[in-house]
Amino acid sequence: MAAITLLKSGISHLGGLEKYTLRLAGAFARKGCDVTLLTTGDTKAIDPSSPIKAISHTYQHKLSVLKVSEFDKFCRSSLKKSPTSIIFGLDRNRHQTHIRAGNGAHAAYLFHRKRSEGFFKKVSFSLNPLHRLLLAIEKESFESPDLRTLFTNSHMVKNEILSYYNVEPSKLEVIHNGVEWEEMQGSFDESFTTKKLHENELGLPSDVFHFLFIGHNFERKGLGELLEALSLMKDKDFHLSVIGSDKNSLQYKQNAAELGLSSRVTFFGERKDVLKFYQMADCLVIPSHYDPFANVTIEALAMGLTVISSKYNGASEILTKESGHIIEELFDPYSILSCLENALITPKGHLSAGIIRQSIRNLDFPNQLGKMVDKTLETA
Repeated sequence: MAAITLLKSGISHLGGLEKYTLRLAGAFARKGCDVTLLTTGDTKAIDPSSPIKAISHTYQHKLSVLKVSEFDKFCRSSLKKSPTSIIFGLDRNRHQTHIRAGNGAHAAYLFHRKRSEGFFKKVSFSLNPLHRLLLAIEKESFESPDLRTLFTNSHMVKNEILSYYNVEPSKLEVIHNGVEWEEMQGSFDESFTTKKLHENELGLPSDVFHFLFIGHNFERKGLGELLEALSLMKDKDFHLSVIGSDKNSLQYKQNAAELGLSSRVTFFGERKDVLKFYQMADCLVIPSHYDPFANVTIEALAMGLTVISSKYNGASEILTKESGHIIEELFDPYSILSCLENALITPKGHLSAGIIRQSIRNLDFPNQLGKMVDKTLETA
C-alpha cells in the first residue's frame, strides 16, 4: 500500500484543523498505508500505539513569517531524505502531491478583508512580509505540475482558486466538512427537554426566540453588522447569546448598549460547553465577512437549528430553504434584518428541527473523511 507523508505544523494545539489532521492520518493508516506526519511541537496528541510515525521540528525563530519558511524547509529536507509516493499538505508548503485547502485561498482572504479595512491597512497587505510569503507559497503549491488533487471544502473556495491561480479544474475536488452526525443524536434529542434548564442556568429569558453567535474575531465574523440589524427589531421578543473571545469585546458590549440591546444580548466569552447553547438556541447567525467553511454552520444544523449565513461563508452552500437563510448584502442591515425576521417565524420545534438535522445526514464525518481518503488513494 502507498507510503504517505502528511504536512501540518503545530499538531499539539488540537484546534479543528489539527484534530482533522490526526483523524485523516488514522484513516490512511487503517487503509494499510505507511503514514508519516511532519509537524512541530510535541506529539503527545498521537496515540503511542498508533502506527503513525511523527517527526517533529522545533522552531528556531519566533516571527510568524520565519516560522512559515522554517517549517517549509524542514518538510522539504525530510522528504528529500525519505521520499513518499503521496505528500498530503494541510498547511502552507511549496511542494505536495495532494492539498487540502481547509483555510481557503490566502489571496481571497486578503481580498475580502480589504472590503472592510481602511486605506493604510489595505496598503499594508502588499508590504507585509508574511502575506507576501504566503501568497508566493500558495501560488507555487497550487500551480505545481506535481499536484494531483487540490481538495476544497466549498465550491466558493474552488471558484476563488480558479480565479486567482492557473490550476487545471480537473484537479480540484470539493468535499464539504463533515460533522459527528450520529454522535450528536443524543444531544439533539435532549435539547427538547433541557432548553428551560439551560435558560435558567445561564440566566437567559424564557419564552423568547434565541439567536446564537459563535466565533472569535468579532469583526471578521460580522458581529457589528448583526448588532445593527438586531437593533431594528424593537418590537420582537428575542435574545442573542455571543460565544467567543475578541480583544475588543468591551467595545462590542458598549456598541450593543448604545444600540439599546443591553438586555437583549449576553456576551459569554469563550465556553467549553457550547453544546448546551446549541440545545437552547433556535437559530445560529453567521454574518461572516469571509469563511471558507464555518464548522459552526454544520454543527448547528446537526442540532436542528435554523442557520442564517452570509454568502461569504462557503458552508452556506449546504443550506436549504427549510434549514436556513442567506444574507445577500452583508453591509446592508436591512438585508440581515429580513433573514432574522424570516427565522423568527419558525422557532425550534420537533418537526422543523428534525427536517433540518436530516438535511445534512450525508455529511456525517466518517463519510466525508472516507471520500477524501479514497480519492487520494485513487491518484496514488
